Amino acid sequence: KIYCIPGNAGTSEICENINLPIENFDEIYKTVKEKKIKLLIIGPEVPLVNGITDFFEKHKIMVFGPNKNASKLEGSKAFMKKVCEEFNIPSARYKEISNIKEAELALEKFNKPFVVKSDGLAAGKGVTILEDKQKALSEIKKILDGKFKSSKKVVLEEFLEGEEASYFVITDGKNYLPIGTAQDHKRIGENDTGPNTGGMGAYAPAPVATEEVRSRAISEIVEPMHAHLSSQETPYRGCLYVGLMIDDEGAPSVVEYNVRFGDPETQVTVPLISSDLCELLLAVAEGRLADSMPTFSTDHALTVVLAAEGYPGPPAKGRAISGDLSDYAASDGRAFIHHAGTGIVDGELVSTGGRVLASTGISSSLSEARNLAYQKLSEVELEGSHFRRDIGHRAL
Repeated sequence: KIYCIPGNAGTSEICENINLPIENFDEIYKTVKEKKIKLLIIGPEVPLVNGITDFFEKHKIMVFGPNKNASKLEGSKAFMKKVCEEFNIPSARYKEISNIKEAELALEKFNKPFVVKSDGLAAGKGVTILEDKQKALSEIKKILDGKFKSSKKVVLEEFLEGEEASYFVITDGKNYLPIGTAQDHKRIGENDTGPNTGGMGAYAPAPVATEEVRSRAISEIVEPMHAHLSSQETPYRGCLYVGLMIDDEGAPSVVEYNVRFGDPETQVTVPLISSDLCELLLAVAEGRLADSMPTFSTDHALTVVLAAEGYPGPPAKGRAISGDLSDYAASDGRAFIHHAGTGIVDGELVSTGGRVLASTGISSSLSEARNLAYQKLSEVELEGSHFRRDIGHRAL
């Protein structure tokens, strides 16, 4: 039996939605007890950073997702950079900034373009790359003045040339297992133009993450971080998402660590796990990953995000979604819709967020997976919505 808190229109088709605020751990605990829920799988980063795992472990409920201290890897970019420094994990040169004077001095020592990051969580919108020193200073000032509620600290980084990719690893605190690579498209516009979003599409596996790149990422980035995490008092049980920048020589550096499956990368990595997903996540939560032997598909997957009018600014909500959202099976693969910001109002499917849904295609070739994803998306209608038409362009 699967329950989803708070859920959306898509999850309501496969599980029981329970409309609770995800920040209220006491309310969630009451439901967990009442429904006799044995395993919690935490999707979003905010409850992890706020300590939901610590709370439920005290109540003897198993959780897939790391504790509050380990979640600082994602919750604080300054914390993540310090850990990388301590364990010689390759990452961009940086400076932590807490006032405007420090910012002025730091900008003198960095070459443009300047990479300005909010220290805390910012729903995928906390990173700005700027060519102009004054604009960089202005952005830093906004963050210092509280543009993002999570932190008033800034991390200024050197700009790394290369291609980004994501590497997914699951760990039970003792052992770890790589479960795939993906590449996503952060910018709102075609050819990677315009402001950053939470992600407008992704595909897996990422061709740029060659066997050699993956091998180096394991030895230089995953292994030292895993050694650090497994030395802690509380085991890290969950997904470690490694954001990589891969240079022309194939050398990987860390751009970020996330402490959960990312969106929209989950839409292309999880469907390529061909064995039972629940069994795998349960094995991680129980600390017996070594006994679990998941199997993986050799197919390719590609997903395209349909965004509401206005996104990545304030989105238009409450608009009707129509068309054929059922699964699509073809001789050369399949396609289906993942729901995100959707809900049911008076029996009608409507938009409730900025990124509304994603269309995912799976096939033996990436080009066919792309064709299937766009074919499926063409059957969906939402007034004012937009999507990128070049997802997968770097690989294809």
